[in-house]
Formats: sequence, C-alpha cells, structure tokens
Amino acid sequence: MNDTNAIFKKIRKDLHKYPELSGQEYLTQQKIITFLKKYTNFNIVKVANTGVLATYTGVKAGKTILLRADIDALPIYETNTFDHTSTNTGVSHKCGHDGHTTILLGAAKMLAENPIEKGVIMFLFQPSEENGIGALEVLKDIVFKNLQIDYVFALHNLPGFNKHKIVVKEQEFTSNVKSIIITLQGKTAHAAEPEKGYNPANAIADIIRFSEEETNNKPAESDFFLVTPIHITMGEKAYGISAGYGEIHLTLRSWSTQIIEEKSHKLKKLLQKLHQQYNLNIETSWFEEFYANINDKEAVNIIKNAAKKADLPTENVLYPFKWGEDFGSFTQKYKGAMFGLGAGENTPALHNPDYDFPDEITTTGITMFYNIIKESV
Repeated sequence: MNDTNAIFKKIRKDLHKYPELSGQEYLTQQKIITFLKKYTNFNIVKVANTGVLATYTGVKAGKTILLRADIDALPIYETNTFDHTSTNTGVSHKCGHDGHTTILLGAAKMLAENPIEKGVIMFLFQPSEENGIGALEVLKDIVFKNLQIDYVFALHNLPGFNKHKIVVKEQEFTSNVKSIIITLQGKTAHAAEPEKGYNPANAIADIIRFSEEETNNKPAESDFFLVTPIHITMGEKAYGISAGYGEIHLTLRSWSTQIIEEKSHKLKKLLQKLHQQYNLNIETSWFEEFYANINDKEAVNIIKNAAKKADLPTENVLYPFKWGEDFGSFTQKYKGAMFGLGAGENTPALHNPDYDFPDEITTTGITMFYNIIKESV
C-alpha cells in the first residue's frame, strides 16, 4: 500500500505542477491516457475534446455506472512555495481537481487489479468544470448519444470537514448558479455638465441595491437566494469627463431552479426600467450556468453503505453547499449523487491561493469509489 500511496502522491503533485485551464487540458489528458494504458486494459476514448472516458466491461450483464472526476485548473496565482508549485504562471489547482483526477485513476487501477464479474463501469475525466461547460459538452458528445446509464457518482473534497469524513445529503447537494455581465452604454459629457450626457452611475447603484434587497443569504431556508456583485467598472480616470459607459458582473445562486428563474426575470424587468429611466443602451450576457446537483435517495444510500464498508465516518449536512458544480448536469439527467470528502478542518478554503489538495485523503477516495462500484452493480 505504501508503494501505491507513493505512486498516487507523485501523480497528484505532477498534475498540480502542470495545471491547465478549462478547455486547454491537453497535457492533462495525455497524462491520464498514459496512466490508464499502463495500469488497465480498459477501452479508452477522448470525449469533449480534452476529456477521457475509460470503460470496463464485466463478463456478466449488470448495471452501467459512471464515475466522474474534473480535471481543469483555475486562473489563480499560487502563493505556495513547495516543490510542486504550479509552473504555469497565474494558473493553479485551487479546487482540488488534481486530487479528484488522481482518485479516479486510482479507482480504475484498483478495478483492473480486482475486477468484478458483472456490469459496465465508466471512468469519466471531465474537462471544463470551472466554467460550467464541460458536463454539457460531454453529454453532447456522440459517445454518450445512446448510453444507458443507471447511476452517476462524483466526489468533491471539502476543506472545513475532518479528513476522511464522507459528507452526504439527499436532494440538492450544491446550488443552482448563473452569472451575468450587464453593460450600460450612455453618453459621455463634461464633468461640469453631466446633464448633457447619460451617465450609468445611478443605474449601477440601482442594480447593486437590487442585489442587496433581493438577497436572502440564509442557507438553512428553502428560499435561499444570493446575488453577489463580482466586478464593476465605469468611465475613465479623467476627472473632467462624466462617464458614458459602465459594466457590472453578478452571480445568482439558489437551491431552487424556480426561484433563480423568477429572480432572473425580475432583474430583466429592472434593466428594462433603467434603460428608459436613464437613456441607456443595456445589454446582458448570461454564462457559467450550473444546475444544482440533485442527489437520488438510492444513490446516497449506496454512498453510505460504501463508507460503512470502509469504516469511514459520515455526516448528513442540513442544507446544500452554496457553490456551483457542473456535475449537476449529470444528476439532472441520471440517477446519482455527489458526495463530499473531508479535506481537513484547517485546510485552506477552495479557490484560496494557498490551497493544496491533501494527499492523505487520496486512498480514502479511491476506496470509496471502488466500494460504490461493488454496491451499485
């Protein structure tokens, strides 16, 4: 086991050292394929351009199970100084996808060494999770066109929870999330005569006020809704000019698809009003849409049983996590579940510049995925 641990620690650190952004995971893809060819005899195909799908087929008929790991990194400058620090300036694995990928590689290796008789097990190494595109691109891939999948499973490491703890919840596990860029085009004027132009400042203030008034940042409540201003720009640093252009970026989050759509519609109505009130040409661009992960009760029970077989502690959380995760596109279509894997109470938070996936939990994740396979087929 120590030799195995050393193998996966080396793989994980190598992935961390050479991170790639969403849609650019070509080197990561090749590393995954190289490992799978060395340690398994599974059928391997590329999916969604930079992803990988490896399939094991048992000798007897059984259920088809898909296990998924995300493989992309983030546009975050790393502040760590260890030997495996990112070599790609401004890009780093700050969400643990290097660890998730390593875990799924380990589960594939374990299945190859300890095969089961029945069923079809699919190992999906999915690109472009961070921008919400990857899962949808995979599902549109011709490889998935006629697949009949019984269950889908994924995990996510969770800083703030004890290492090795398995975190579960039925129904929503993560939030619905969508982002919007709002551009407001008016007319510049002399700063001494702003009335001769159309300045977007008051409209931006109204949008910020909307964000504050509509937000109900109480995760324990079913009508939880959160609007977060992400970026604002307006005019130039030229003090004789009244701004004629502005831009504001927001993210919207809710447990409920209905609520997020209702609030989106309310925001659109506000923008129509601001267009007329302030004589602004307002355009919007919606992007990075994540559907909530809907955890099936049977799938959650499979996860609990897998944890019990491994003698791992479990915790049922009371409400979903507020971040988005595009595995929700899979759980919207197939029965399945995402679960959390505790990464340590004192581990830096996800997306922090000093975050690093804890290698101690890799074998825990591998064992969980293998046990889930055995419990599912």
